[in-house]
Amino acid sequence: MSLEFLVASAVAVLVSGGIYLALRGRTFQVVLGLTLTSYAVNLFLFAIGRLIVDRPPLYAKDAMAHADPLPQALVLTAIVITFGMTALTVILSLRSFLESGSDQVDGLAQPDEEDAA
Repeated sequence: MSLEFLVASAVAVLVSGGIYLALRGRTFQVVLGLTLTSYAVNLFLFAIGRLIVDRPPLYAKDAMAHADPLPQALVLTAIVITFGMTALTVILSLRSFLESGSDQVDGLAQPDEEDAA
């Protein structure tokens, strides 16, 4: 198996898990889904740099052969943005829970099993 296949598979698993959780009904699961999707984007951005196994990072004398620093800078920026987005989403979901008394995304409480019977 190649390294590209493993990274692509990891991105696919993170994206599918993130979308599944983001479409759930509870706010905490939505927060986890958005975070997983952000991790998938970070891994994808890191992978577009260069994936070479068993080679030193600097193997040529000219400056053009160096690894591209742009994906690494994008990943660091995305990590900071993800942290801020996650903090904001947690605060909004906590505020919604305190005001509505439910952790459902639509704000409606789940019907009790006793009421349904």
